[in-house]
Amino acid sequence: MSPPSRIVLALLLALAACKEPPPPPPPVAARPVEQPRRYFGGTPDGKLHVYFFDVGQGDAALIVSPDGYTALVDAGPASSAEHLVNRLPELLTQRLDLVVLTHPHADHHGALEPVLKRVGARQLLEPQLGATPKAYDTLLGAVASQGVEFISPSPSPATPNALQRLPLGAGVSLTVLWPRAPTEPLLDVPEASLEANSVILRLTYGDTAVLFMADAHARTVEHLLERNAPMQATLLKVAAHGTDGPTSAAFLSAVGPRAAVVSSGEGNLNGAPAPATLERLEAAGAQVFRTDQHGEVQVVSDGKTLVVTPQRLLAGVPEDTRYRYPGLGAPTPRAPALAADPRRATGRPGAGAQPDGKMYTLSLDDPPADGARSARPGARSRGGGSDSSGVTVGTYVGSSRSDVFHKPTCRNVMRIKSSNLVTFATRAEAARGRRPARDCNP
Repeated sequence: MSPPSRIVLALLLALAACKEPPPPPPPVAARPVEQPRRYFGGTPDGKLHVYFFDVGQGDAALIVSPDGYTALVDAGPASSAEHLVNRLPELLTQRLDLVVLTHPHADHHGALEPVLKRVGARQLLEPQLGATPKAYDTLLGAVASQGVEFISPSPSPATPNALQRLPLGAGVSLTVLWPRAPTEPLLDVPEASLEANSVILRLTYGDTAVLFMADAHARTVEHLLERNAPMQATLLKVAAHGTDGPTSAAFLSAVGPRAAVVSSGEGNLNGAPAPATLERLEAAGAQVFRTDQHGEVQVVSDGKTLVVTPQRLLAGVPEDTRYRYPGLGAPTPRAPALAADPRRATGRPGAGAQPDGKMYTLSLDDPPADGARSARPGARSRGGGSDSSGVTVGTYVGSSRSDVFHKPTCRNVMRIKSSNLVTFATRAEAARGRRPARDCNP
């Protein structure tokens, strides 16, 4: 190569070296890693459990069957998401078997998306109505993208006149009373078609039953009465948060509830529950539990009786009180002699009594009497009597995973997983290595 050629080549190489190197290719976006779901619920105990959650002005209830099948009936308002996302894993052992959205109001489905991201679900039933809010349609699309199977409340084409029953294991029946389209046309109620066609459910186990009335309209109730729908129930989940209208005297006569749960938020703008509704419930003899006053309401059935345990008891009620109601086949119990005593259960004459007229209270300090079992499945004891469903709780309790102790009536006790529950006979024993919990300063 001639000298001039070498000079030209050197210049070209120098110019090439001065150029900036090409930018590196953009990094490949990493696929988000789905966090593993964790569940902390106990093993099935052979009883039916229903949890009416305190979600403010809205509805959310969890059914856990004796075999461990689960159904979430509504998912509360968006403001309840944090509570439900933390509470549900404490009660579940795997993803939900079924979710029921009773109708497209936000106070019944607002927390569903974060709930499903946390615990998952196999199937979802919703009323499949027309003219639903755009936000509701968007929610259903998001749920479908998670692989949840949608099912209809419609009767089976093979047996169009039969009520649809949703399987929840042996001995338990969750029956759809309404809607029944296309076998029966939807109710035409201007300005209230969503409420009028809410999904109405009847849960039965043995001689006990719970009726879920969602946000049923007065016309819904009239229609169910006209067609003589099976609505008799031990416990009534009151319609529409207790607003006046659907809970009529005729309806209560057909249902015959011994207890009723009203899910409402403190100081809500609707004024629910309405005084007229509460008066009719009292006249019908139903003992009322309100989530705005009692907090979460837990219901346990052995197929013969229902035991109701509110998270909070009203002033004057002994802290060891539990409310027991006989099943549908039992005669109405006589009123206890001290029914007017404010420390006793009130409502239906004798509603909180055993058939012999004696008050049912389950002591947290003493072993239960024959037939009176602990309402907490799988609880452990340091001494007291026990049975196949669990044992009584001692004077002070704590969690094996924390350094605080509580009285059994402290509101955070129900958050302790049963397998972690430890009990202490005295405060001194509890205070060894532990400090009093701030929720109740025991």
